[in-house]
Amino acid sequence: MTVTPFDHPFLSGLLGDEEIAASFSTKADIEAMLAFEMALARAEADEGVIPAEAAELIAAKLATFGPDVAGLREGVTRDGVVIPALVRQLRAAVGEPHSAHVHFGATSQDVIDTSLALRLKSVVGVLDARLGALIEALSQIEARDGDIQTMGHTRMQAAIPVSAARKIASWREPLERHRERLEAVKGDVLVLHFGGAAGTLEKLGDKSGAVTQRLAGALGLRALARPRHNERDGVVALASWLSMVTGSLGKMGQDIALMAQSAVGEVKLASGGGSSAMPHKVNPVGAETLVALARFNATLVAGMHQSLVHENERSGAAWTLEWLLLPQMTVATGASLNNAQALIASLSFARTSG
Repeated sequence: MTVTPFDHPFLSGLLGDEEIAASFSTKADIEAMLAFEMALARAEADEGVIPAEAAELIAAKLATFGPDVAGLREGVTRDGVVIPALVRQLRAAVGEPHSAHVHFGATSQDVIDTSLALRLKSVVGVLDARLGALIEALSQIEARDGDIQTMGHTRMQAAIPVSAARKIASWREPLERHRERLEAVKGDVLVLHFGGAAGTLEKLGDKSGAVTQRLAGALGLRALARPRHNERDGVVALASWLSMVTGSLGKMGQDIALMAQSAVGEVKLASGGGSSAMPHKVNPVGAETLVALARFNATLVAGMHQSLVHENERSGAAWTLEWLLLPQMTVATGASLNNAQALIASLSFARTSG
């Protein structure tokens, strides 16, 4: 039994997404944090901030470093963040005389937020590809079934006949707009977070800009004129985008569940959920899951908007709220896209005789 259904032994079969969840694993997080520390040392050495031999030793030691995870857990219990304990372990691994050059000029938030940005690079790529595949699948159904007439409904009451193409367009076109919106979201999320203790990079002096540019280039992230430690609109924009995607998929799922009702029969599902009591039923499980995940993300996105209230130069409370919510929203979106793909693959509009 687990606290979340996303990694539950059997509920994850319906709600989980192992590919997306892997980017939020301990392994992925530590690898991204180590990538930051190694790239930081190299950038600082290139600008003469730390000795070149220090950067070489740091890179060599961190390339084979294995953390004491129990020690990291104890550190988080005490410090609220993992970086103080991690840096102590890294400095011990590097040893003298270069241990002090590990993490030089950086702060915990630099490492944690940049680790998230690095891991989100692969996540948004996966979500974008899945959106593209789903849009194509919907286009194919429209080409095949678009001329079939269905009953239009307004306020849950029969209105006038509409084509299946009209129904499908209302599912597909919002997804196309979400793909377009993703480019702007990526620009705000895939950025380097590097500001030191209070966002001023005071330990780097006049080398701060050059180190920042080198570090961003090495990590494949966008450099900013100044860090956004306390400006959380970028990550909240991603959360809002995730909720819009699942919301649009939830609308599609709700339509399909209604149209697949036995008394309506406007669409057929080649596969669905069985009933332990009524074996003749084909329950619209995929469609129902899209509705549930849409409502789940719509609930959590309100919490992400609360994290915008990020007091002064850094907030422990608002920051922790992001850690609780964003991974779940991201996995829910991945699971929703997977469910939608399977649902559409099993869907056909019913042609009436005569």
